[in-house]
Amino acid sequence: MSTSSPSAPRPGTLPGGSLDLADGLTLTRVGYGAMQLAGPGVWGPPRDHDEAVAVLREAVALGITHIDTSDYYGPYTVNAVIKEALHPYPEELHLVTKVGARRDPDKSWPPALSRAELTSAVHDNLDHLGLDALDVVNLRVGGIMEPVPGSLAEPFSVLAELREQGLIRHLGVSGVTPDQLTEAQSIAPVVCVQNFYNLAHRDDDDLVDRCAREGIAYTSFFPLGGFSPLQSGVLETVAARHGATPFQTALAWLLRRSPTTLLIPGTSSVAHLRENVAGAGLDLTEEDIKELDTIGG
Repeated sequence: MSTSSPSAPRPGTLPGGSLDLADGLTLTRVGYGAMQLAGPGVWGPPRDHDEAVAVLREAVALGITHIDTSDYYGPYTVNAVIKEALHPYPEELHLVTKVGARRDPDKSWPPALSRAELTSAVHDNLDHLGLDALDVVNLRVGGIMEPVPGSLAEPFSVLAELREQGLIRHLGVSGVTPDQLTEAQSIAPVVCVQNFYNLAHRDDDDLVDRCAREGIAYTSFFPLGGFSPLQSGVLETVAARHGATPFQTALAWLLRRSPTTLLIPGTSSVAHLRENVAGAGLDLTEEDIKELDTIGG
């Protein structure tokens, strides 16, 4: 058993290695979620602009090649900071964005799934990120916490057309049911699914396993609980055995959950970024895994 907290890995030695999803698309399994770079309520510019820039540059310095973002974070401000901090982008860095929602002045997240809204969102992402083509675009169709059943054929077909035009290289889906994933795959290749999933929220267990069988990345958003941070006596006990934090332990469990799970924990702090990356590499035992599995069971 470890008696000291995990230390940040050297650049190029990120926990979990990388995942090859398609030609020209290799993502480190430990990524970075940029949502928290926006102001309170995911609204407005960063609380600390210089620290936000530093976080993004540190992520790249650590070897992360997967940054998750959206133009509706802020809105617009997060992508602008990404461009300021990292453009021109390293060749190996991949920016994964989302469309399918917008931000209203009341800070709500209403759907934006019409052809005009999706096309505009793709062009806005291109403009604000300073790109000619987007590496991966996820179509968000469900709610924040759970999918909404129904056909996604019409909006996903719009993105498939934009992919054929060369504005998007790869497509993913977010907030989807298994049936919606199948429907999307009948229209165009899907390289990733991004759904709400973590140690305590395990509704997608079967979908996680399906993605592993089919070579699709499963990216957990809110891997640490999101608006309701994970809290568990079992989690605290296992973390204490390793001299780690509960959040580090939860990330390590996710990385072990499936060979195609990807992590995108978010933070606006360089120190917390390093802590997250280190925690993902925690060496959990089979006994640890069995105990942690009881949380979501």
